[in-house]
Amino acid sequence: MRLKTSAALGLMVAGTLVVAACGSSSTTAAAPTTSAASSGSAPSSAPASGGGSSKGKVGVILPDTKSSARWASFDAPLLKKAFDAAGIASDIQNAQGSATQMATIADQMLASGVTVLAIVNLDSASGAAIEAKAAKSGVKTLDYDRLTLGGSASAYVSFDNTKVGELQGKGLADCMGAGAKNIIYLNGSPTDNNATLFAAGAHSVLDKITTYKKVGEQAVKDWDNAVAATVFEQLFTAAGGKVDGVLAANDGLGNAAISILKKNKLTIPVTGQDATAQGLQNILDGTQCMTVYKAVDKEAAGLAAAAVALAKGGTPATTGTVTDSTTKKVIPAVLLTPEAITKTNIKTVLEGGLVTYKDLCTAAFVAKCTAAGITS
Repeated sequence: MRLKTSAALGLMVAGTLVVAACGSSSTTAAAPTTSAASSGSAPSSAPASGGGSSKGKVGVILPDTKSSARWASFDAPLLKKAFDAAGIASDIQNAQGSATQMATIADQMLASGVTVLAIVNLDSASGAAIEAKAAKSGVKTLDYDRLTLGGSASAYVSFDNTKVGELQGKGLADCMGAGAKNIIYLNGSPTDNNATLFAAGAHSVLDKITTYKKVGEQAVKDWDNAVAATVFEQLFTAAGGKVDGVLAANDGLGNAAISILKKNKLTIPVTGQDATAQGLQNILDGTQCMTVYKAVDKEAAGLAAAAVALAKGGTPATTGTVTDSTTKKVIPAVLLTPEAITKTNIKTVLEGGLVTYKDLCTAAFVAKCTAAGITS
């Protein structure tokens, strides 16, 4: 799948970091607060040439291929392209959902001589152990997408994850409307700090609406969609089927809930995240009311820029800070801005290249795409 924006990655890494967020921002992991932002110095410029370099080697460990298609389809190739453009050798691997495998890959990367190691942790405990081992080897670490609580990363590159939850909460409220409404919350993995932030953001919006009632809430282990269907069915049954909306943490969990709702011949507002082709098709179908778009190319460019800066002995450029709720350590961060997507602005996702017209407007959806003004 070709990203229209990917051609700019080399330039984004070579110069100062380009991010979607406006101004500075600050977040406390697992317990969001507001504080003054900090800004690091810009990374040194990188040569626009392919191949490796004696200036360093970057290792990146992605989490899985099950929770989201993004890791294999977008992050891996985008990061490889960016590191090649910067003349930095790289090793990008996927842990396939296994913390043990991630630790093994990390050991192999450290033994191979990486000078910077970036991880998307599967849980904070195993992620912190990897970062501690890297520190003992004199290797700098970066947290990508998910903050490692109790870790020792030099910087954190992600989206404003509390904002993601706020957008989901507002989106669900807009879709359900006023009056007495029963809501089920289908949260992400309990070991993923981002899932905690998503839920906190959503509750910060929905809990203020006194006519709304939570009739069920549960986290889904490992973001497993099959498990999510079972969990949602149990919550739905416990609520006697009297449910008016579902706050689902991502498109996969949302689709799991939708499958159970369809079985019960019920269509109600369901949220999502990641702006996947499936999630967007559900929006066109009217079975999902919104999703949250995160421009993965910008996040990958942010990580590449930070890693290149560290590999060259510099300091990553950042836009704010986050505070680790475990260690109370303030961590320099690049926090990008997410965007709510409904049927009215699906084109935004296509323009960003995350999903193509061919992916979205399959035979069964051509007419619905046309009706939504999506023609190419």
